[in-house]
Amino acid sequence: MSTVPRVIACLDVDAGRVVKGVRFRDLRVVGDPVEAATTYEAQGADEIVFLDVSASAQARETLVSVVRDTASVLTIPLTVGGGVRSPEDASRLLRNGADKVGVNTAAVERPGVIAEAADEFGSQCVVVAIDAMKERGRWTVYTYGGRKATGLDALAWAEEAQRLGAGEFLVTSMDRDGTRLGYDVDLYRALRGRVRRPLIASGGFGIPEHAVDVLGSDLADAALVAGVLHEGDLTIGEIKDALVRAGIDVRRET
Repeated sequence: MSTVPRVIACLDVDAGRVVKGVRFRDLRVVGDPVEAATTYEAQGADEIVFLDVSASAQARETLVSVVRDTASVLTIPLTVGGGVRSPEDASRLLRNGADKVGVNTAAVERPGVIAEAADEFGSQCVVVAIDAMKERGRWTVYTYGGRKATGLDALAWAEEAQRLGAGEFLVTSMDRDGTRLGYDVDLYRALRGRVRRPLIASGGFGIPEHAVDVLGSDLADAALVAGVLHEGDLTIGEIKDALVRAGIDVRRET
């Protein structure tokens, strides 16, 4: 891809608070979304991803008031996902400050929602999130915040979602989530051969070299970072410094 790679801060939000777990389990509260978004933009984040991790499992809408408050402090793009089931849900989030909307569970259950949202708002607004776990030699799609195995092959599903109008993919390795062992490079390499849309690598970031692994080899267009930021172990600036040392272009504040 010709665009400059991005470093994206992720806010997994449950009941209005930022949470973090390991492999989608054992979630613990780590902060406030508005404070976190402000901090990460100041550190140099290119975008913020806000995921309401329990909305689909609880069959409720995304917490719009929290989204609105978070968007109000940002000048960088904000992607919001969790509980988006229709173009009306997407419209509500876009009206309240989201720049892009992520769909996962609803898209798997009713793929037409991707085309409907893309037709109404443009593909650039539609991010298809895929939570994938390696099982018997292939990556299987999970929905409902990692709670339900669908049997869908993640690579085939990405191709179908692209055909329907997905403008971007946020692909999380459930095996690596929260482990800090590095991104699943095999997953993104396989996806690169199947889809042409931008890929956001998610799950497993622990040290700056992990971002180098996926961005320096063009396996992904963006690296999603969460736990190390929330715990204060690294800043976005430190991650970007490492990318620059590796010869990778990054966006800097002018």
